[in-house]
Amino acid sequence: MKSAVIVFPGSNCDRDAFGALEAAGLTPGYVWHADGALPEGVRLVVLPGGFSFGDYLRCGAMAARAPIMQDVIRFANKGGYVLGICNGFQILTESGLLPGTLMRNAHLKFTCKETTLKVEASDSVFLGGYRQGQVVNFPVAHAEGNYFADEATLKQMEEAGQVALRYATPEGAVTPEASPNGARHNIAGITNAKKNVLGLMPHPERHADAATGGTDGAVMFKALFERLAA
Repeated sequence: MKSAVIVFPGSNCDRDAFGALEAAGLTPGYVWHADGALPEGVRLVVLPGGFSFGDYLRCGAMAARAPIMQDVIRFANKGGYVLGICNGFQILTESGLLPGTLMRNAHLKFTCKETTLKVEASDSVFLGGYRQGQVVNFPVAHAEGNYFADEATLKQMEEAGQVALRYATPEGAVTPEASPNGARHNIAGITNAKKNVLGLMPHPERHADAATGGTDGAVMFKALFERLAA
């Protein structure tokens, strides 16, 4: 089994993602953004957090047009699993693999803190280890995590169960105060219609080891291992 962590100029969570994948048995390898194709046998692609290409133009806009992304798009369209975390989520929206966009936080400040999240949909390979309605803890670190989509798109996503995670209180209440960035519908993570692509702003890889603050994120990587090993 193989997983690939795509590295862009400015990526800074690629090693964190690699470590979480390796700990879960997902046999990761790094792939440079200028490479033309994914290695043979890859089952999972991870777009890590960071500041790809310095966040020039728009966050993720330049990375979405990197040579490797053409093969990542083909891989996803054929049913391959793609996980985008923070800047990776921004790249997924900029590349068209996920709907909507990520805008500046409503308070116009960079935010770095723990957040609590409500699992809205556990029917994807990424979230199959959690219960629907479960509250988990992942940290965030972003200035452009304010998810936006128009009303028609939001309605379609809600009806299709594509909203995977929402910012919530520790009790699971979805309130405006629980959101660190002002995202529409408190959206923290979404999937595509086929549920093989997940983008989220919080960092599960930063809570994949008790020594670094928590293990709620490790559940995601364990679920991926179990699905891909089947």
